[in-house]
Amino acid sequence: MTILAAAQNENLAEISNYLIYSAMAVYTLAFFAHIAEWVFGSRSKVARTAAALTAKRGSDDSGDREREEPAASAPAVTVRKGGSTSVLERPKAARPKVVVRSAAGRRGDLPDGPGAAGGDEQGDLYGRVAVSLTVLAFLLHASSVLARSLSVERAPWGNMYEFSTAFSMVAVGAYLGFLLAKKNVRWIGLPLVTTVLLDLGLAVTVLYTESTQLVPALDSYWLWIHVSLAIVCGALFYLGFVATALYLFRDRYETKLLAGGTPSRWATSVLERLPSASSLDKFAYRVNAAVFPFWTFTIVAGAIWAGDAWGRYWGWDPKEVWSFITWVAYACYLHARATAGWKGRKAAYLALLAFACFLFNYYGVNIFVTGKHSYAGV
Repeated sequence: MTILAAAQNENLAEISNYLIYSAMAVYTLAFFAHIAEWVFGSRSKVARTAAALTAKRGSDDSGDREREEPAASAPAVTVRKGGSTSVLERPKAARPKVVVRSAAGRRGDLPDGPGAAGGDEQGDLYGRVAVSLTVLAFLLHASSVLARSLSVERAPWGNMYEFSTAFSMVAVGAYLGFLLAKKNVRWIGLPLVTTVLLDLGLAVTVLYTESTQLVPALDSYWLWIHVSLAIVCGALFYLGFVATALYLFRDRYETKLLAGGTPSRWATSVLERLPSASSLDKFAYRVNAAVFPFWTFTIVAGAIWAGDAWGRYWGWDPKEVWSFITWVAYACYLHARATAGWKGRKAAYLALLAFACFLFNYYGVNIFVTGKHSYAGV
């Protein structure tokens, strides 16, 4: 029976490997579909319509415009009398629409962009194909992680290979969850799929480890609690990182526009389709602020696990130290957002620094630093 179980587990491990390579192939197709979405979106209906209207307006006679504008800008009103007060009312059709702008003040005239497809029908088609392929790849990806778990009969994140595959799976799942909730986040698709391909490529070539049982220190139910929380927090921190990085580009683009400058052709083609700098900054802040309490609990859970496994709650192990440094960095970012002089780009730089600390805590500490958490398996 033991030999049969071992053979079955080996078959599950092979199935897991097959599924992860299949997921990578579908992610690659999704990557090219996202590229097509951006390429066809550059021929945006919005841009073509704006150019046509500008050309038409330039060719109109100025006298005609003067005669036409008052009629267009003077909607009919009705007088409603009640008591000693007369009220002027506009018909509903003539009332101005409320347009949500990127921010008050100097950014008030810069609304969100139309998205990666740029309003182009063919670009939107490729975007939908990309999302569909991403869903298929996610299902294959999740099946691979499940097969790996069944092959080792434990949580599938006992070494760096398993952590990496689970991390990217959760990141894609979170992205699809935002889409399912009708959030306008399809602009994350291209950087996300690109990063997932890099992460999985590194996992299967450099970090791959045969499925084995855990070392005694990790053989605990805390593995399900502590490490799963770390994976979820890291995946969501990654989405916040993408939004923050794009915010810096979009903010520079908007600043140049407001200063009367002419952005480059790439900036005009790509950055104009992103959400406004204010929207990107708000998205990143909300994600980081929502995840921060869970990251706090992740550290607390790790301390409790350390007390059970090693008889002490905190020992200044490199992994513990860098987890705390990451916590401090995100705490500084959240505090900076509440401080008037540190909002905007300064706070964004802190967010990038915080995520860099998270990455070093994962890659740098696991691979290059020796400690009690040296379970990289590479």
